Amino acid sequence: VSATLIGRDKETDLALLKLDVKPEDLPLPYAEFADSSQLEEGQFVMALGAPFGFTRSISLGIISNTNRYLGFESIYKYNVWLQTDAAINPGNSGGPLVDTEGKIVGINTLGLMIIGENIGFAIPSNVVKDIVGRLKRDKEVIRAWLGLHLQPLNDFYSNTFIDAERGVLISDVDKNSPAREAGIASGDLLLSVNGIPTDGYYAEDLPGIRWFLADLPVDKPAALKIKRGNELLTINVTPVLKGKVEGEDFDCERWDMTVKEINKFKNPDLYFYRKQGVFVQGVKYPGNAADAGIHTNDIILSIDHKSINTLDDIKKLYKEIIEDKKREKKVLLEILRSGYKRWIVLDYRKDYDEEE
Repeated sequence: VSATLIGRDKETDLALLKLDVKPEDLPLPYAEFADSSQLEEGQFVMALGAPFGFTRSISLGIISNTNRYLGFESIYKYNVWLQTDAAINPGNSGGPLVDTEGKIVGINTLGLMIIGENIGFAIPSNVVKDIVGRLKRDKEVIRAWLGLHLQPLNDFYSNTFIDAERGVLISDVDKNSPAREAGIASGDLLLSVNGIPTDGYYAEDLPGIRWFLADLPVDKPAALKIKRGNELLTINVTPVLKGKVEGEDFDCERWDMTVKEINKFKNPDLYFYRKQGVFVQGVKYPGNAADAGIHTNDIILSIDHKSINTLDDIKKLYKEIIEDKKREKKVLLEILRSGYKRWIVLDYRKDYDEEE
């Protein structure tokens, strides 16, 4: 069945699709979501999917852990996970994890196959329902950003323990972030925000705190109660829109590179050279951009002598160039690298995807 993308959220690895079906084919059969907060360790579950292309497969197991934290490497920061010993392999991702009543308790996402056996992870159904509601309403998940990096008071991952009864440790503060500009520093203890406690005793507490911070109103000051040494401080911080900070990217697929708008919070080194512009976020190897000598963090000043200031500029120009079947498959880029201008001819006659 073909489908239309309504929205996606990379932070939780979820997307919402609308099936393109005819009215006469409705209603479609569907599965219901269960309340994942009611799950218990040892409860029987089944993972559905198409592992390694074997369609309509099902594996049986139990819930090994209802509150597994996987955000140590700065990914999967906003939710905990269901751990199961039901077999989850490539092809199961996106399939449902169901209870014995056939209700969905999670969405299969990850499996550890090389370093362990029977260790799989699913996104809890309550997280899925929340994200789906936001994607239906806004077509994206809107999050606030302060620039804080958090660490639990009892961090068994790094074997670090803070002698405090309340709060969560601020392990780092992003450069040029709202929190840094307001005076928040690494080593501070965050006790509350707008009077609501932010107690992070263990790693499993962090996603809830991050979710709470991400739901703060954008461009409205929030009162952060901080403990710095023996001193108690209240510091007002104004969150900004996380999407604006991280920026949208664009895949110049035929040129084998992705581009992104410069942001003063996330790309201060590039912002120093150009307050508004677009830079190369990533280069595919092997690929046409790499062959031409284009590097990550190159700022694109112009394409075919047409100025590039925004992502929309490059989207429009890229579309025009790719759709022009009469032109030679070469394009002239003016780039800025470490403050120095360069001219690069990008030859995109080679199709690496077809060769693969």
